[in-house]
Amino acid sequence: MPSVDELAAFPRLASLSRANLAVLAAIGREVSFPAGQRVLVEGQPADRCWLIRTGRILLDARVPGRGDVVIQSLGSGDLLGWSWLVPPQQWHFGARAAERVEAVEFDAARLLDAARTDPEFGFALTSMLFAALLDRLQATRARLLDLYRNPGEDDFSPEHSHRTGREGTRS
Repeated sequence: MPSVDELAAFPRLASLSRANLAVLAAIGREVSFPAGQRVLVEGQPADRCWLIRTGRILLDARVPGRGDVVIQSLGSGDLLGWSWLVPPQQWHFGARAAERVEAVEFDAARLLDAARTDPEFGFALTSMLFAALLDRLQATRARLLDLYRNPGEDDFSPEHSHRTGREGTRS
């Protein structure tokens, strides 16, 4: 279980109070994924989310005739998985570990229970997740525009940073 202080170090969680961080800490657990492991499968049930401590996750979308196209690279401090918040709770993207990943995992059912029990926590959690969603949509838009301009570009090279050229943007 992560500590409140460890969670407070994540920039994405800066808007949460120490009490809200304590709720998250009680729900969180440490996990790791080896390089190459598929973490999310588009269309499958979404029942958890992660804060990435170290490593890199490649977020992808299935494109007919092209397979899985990398949309974004997520790294230290980023949030993976928000689809559990909205019915029908299915992953909207796929994801795989590009390298070994250490993360804090949160069970969606426990997060939803905590949000229902404590509306202040629920509002703070929802606001934080929607900020992550907005960042993700902007990064996806930038990547899709790049793919449209360069249709043969399938790799996720360093110039396709998850920050889409804006230092400090997190997903």
